[in-house]
Amino acid sequence: MATLMTAPLTAEPDQGHDPLDGLAETMDRASFAAIAQMTHGLSPATLAQAFSDWAMHLAVSPGKRAQLAAKAVRKNLRLAEHLTDGKPAILPLPQDHRFDDPAWQAQPWSLLSQAFLLNQQWWHAATTGVMGVTAHHEAIVEFVARQMLDMMAPSNFLLTNPVLQQRIADTGGQCLVEGAHLLLEDMVNAMRGDPSPGSDGFIAGETVAVTPGKVVYRNRLMEMIQYAPTTGTVRPEPVLIIPAWIMKYYILDLSPENSLIRWLVGQGYTVFAISWHNPESADRDLDMDAYRRFGPLAALDAIGAITGAAKTHALGYCLGGTLLAVTAAAMARDGDERLASLTLLAAQTDFSEPGELGLFIDEAQINLLESLMWSRGYLDSGQMGGAFQLLRSNDLIWSRVLNTYLMGKREPLNDLMAWNADGTRMPYAMHSGYLRSFFLEDSLAEGQYEVDGRAISLTALHAPMFVVGTERDHVAPWRSVYKIHGLTPADIMFVLTSGGHNAGIVSEPGHPGRHFSMLERPAQAHSLSPDEWLASAPGHDGSWWLAWSDWLGAHSGEPVPPPPMGAADKGYPPLGDAPGLYVLER
Repeated sequence: MATLMTAPLTAEPDQGHDPLDGLAETMDRASFAAIAQMTHGLSPATLAQAFSDWAMHLAVSPGKRAQLAAKAVRKNLRLAEHLTDGKPAILPLPQDHRFDDPAWQAQPWSLLSQAFLLNQQWWHAATTGVMGVTAHHEAIVEFVARQMLDMMAPSNFLLTNPVLQQRIADTGGQCLVEGAHLLLEDMVNAMRGDPSPGSDGFIAGETVAVTPGKVVYRNRLMEMIQYAPTTGTVRPEPVLIIPAWIMKYYILDLSPENSLIRWLVGQGYTVFAISWHNPESADRDLDMDAYRRFGPLAALDAIGAITGAAKTHALGYCLGGTLLAVTAAAMARDGDERLASLTLLAAQTDFSEPGELGLFIDEAQINLLESLMWSRGYLDSGQMGGAFQLLRSNDLIWSRVLNTYLMGKREPLNDLMAWNADGTRMPYAMHSGYLRSFFLEDSLAEGQYEVDGRAISLTALHAPMFVVGTERDHVAPWRSVYKIHGLTPADIMFVLTSGGHNAGIVSEPGHPGRHFSMLERPAQAHSLSPDEWLASAPGHDGSWWLAWSDWLGAHSGEPVPPPPMGAADKGYPPLGDAPGLYVLER
C-alpha cells in the first residue's frame, strides 16, 4: 500500500534573524513615538481598554444602574431644596477652593456651583464600585472623568463665573487684555524653550543655591559639592545628600532662610551633595546602575578620601531615596559597612500602591514612553511635569488658566516655584528600567532586583533609618512610603509631616503652620499598619528638621575639627565654587 506523504504541520524554526527585524522595530518605534507626541505620552489603547471594561461591566450591572438612577433623583431633589431654602445641598471637598468667594452664594451662581458639585459626586459613584472592573481600569476611568469635570467647572467660564464678571467690570475689560498678553508671552516662551517669566530672579549661585562650598569631584553623571563648615567642630560622620535627578538638587538649598543644606551645616555637620548632570541624547544608554556607580558609590569613595571617615550618614530624596535604598542593600549584601544611617525623604521602596502616578504605568503606557525616548534619547522634563500637573489639574492647570489668562493676574514666582520650573531630562535606559523594574514589576520589594548580576534584598539593611512621608504627597503617597516597615528589620523612625512632596520637605524651623507626627519602630519589632501608626504617633507643632537633627546627633560621634575642603593629594582637588556647572545646564 502506498504511503501518503504530507507536509509537516509546523515549519522548521528559523535558523537566523528575520532580515526585517531591525526595520520593523524602527518603523513601530517611530509610529508609537508619533502617537506619544500627539497624546503627550498617554496611551489611547489604555484609555480604550479602561473605558470598554467599565462600560461593558456597567451595562450588565442592573443593580448598579438602578443605584445610580436613584442617586440622580436624590441629588435633583436636594438641588430643588437648595433653591427653596437656600441651604447648601453639598459642600466642596476641603482642598477645593473654586467656590470660596462670597459671590458664589448668590443665585443663580449658587445653583450652578451646587449642581456642579452634585454632578461631580454622582460621576465619582458612577465610575467606581462597578463589579468586574479591574482596579487599574477603574482608577483610570475615575481619573479621566474627574479631569473632564474639572475642565467644565463653572469657575472656568466667563458666563458662569461671577467673580470673573466682577473683575471684568472693575477693570473695564482690561484684565482680558492683560490675560491675552500673558497667554501670548507664555506661548512664545514655550516655543523658544525660555524659562518661566520671573525666574530670572532665582538664579542658581546668585539668589538660590548660595550656600558656600566647593565642587570637589566631577564625573560624567554628577558633581559633588562639599559645603564649607560654619562651626568650630563637626560631627565625625559626614552627611551625603542624594537628590532626585528628575529635578535639580537645590530644592534642598533654595533661599538662605529655607535651605536644608545651609541649616544642616549650621548644626555642625560636614555636608556633601550630589548635583546631577542634565542628560542629553548622547547619554541615552545611562541606566539605573550607572546612576548607582557614578552617583552614591563614587561619592562615598570621594568622601572617605577627603574626610577619612569610616562611616557616612546618607540622605535620599524622592527617586534619590530609592537609589539610596538600592545602593545600601547592595552594599549590605557585599559586606560594605560605610553607611552610618539612612534618611529617606518622600521616597518609595515598595511600588505596589504608588498612588495616582500608577495611572500612567502599564505596558501600553511604557511602550509609548519608551518609543518617545527612543527617538530622542531622553524623556523631556515637560513630559514628566505635565503628568504631575494632571494629578492636581484643578490647582495647577485650571486655576492658573483662570487667574492668569482671564483675571489677568500672574502669580509672582517664589523660590520653590522657580526651582520647579527648572527641570531636567531623564535618559532613555534609566527611565525605561526604572518604570519597568520598580513600578511595573515592583522587583525591589519582591527581592528580585539585581545589582551586578545578583539579587538584592532590603532585609539586609540594618543601619538605623529616618523616613519622612508628607500628608498631601501626590508623587509618593505616605502610605506607600510607609511600606518600608515591611521590607527591612532595621530601626525606623517614621515621620509624617504637613505639606506635599516638595513643601513638606522644605519645612524650615519657624515656618508657620507646620506640624508633624513621629513614632519609632525598633529593630526587629512588630510593625503597625499605617492606620494604627496614625492613631498612635504623637503629634508635634513645628518643623520635622529639628527632630531629625536630634535623631542624627544620637547616631553620631563626638564633635571633631572640620576636615579640609577637598583633598588634592588624593585626587580630589577643589574644582570650583558651588553650585558648580551641572546645575546650570539647560
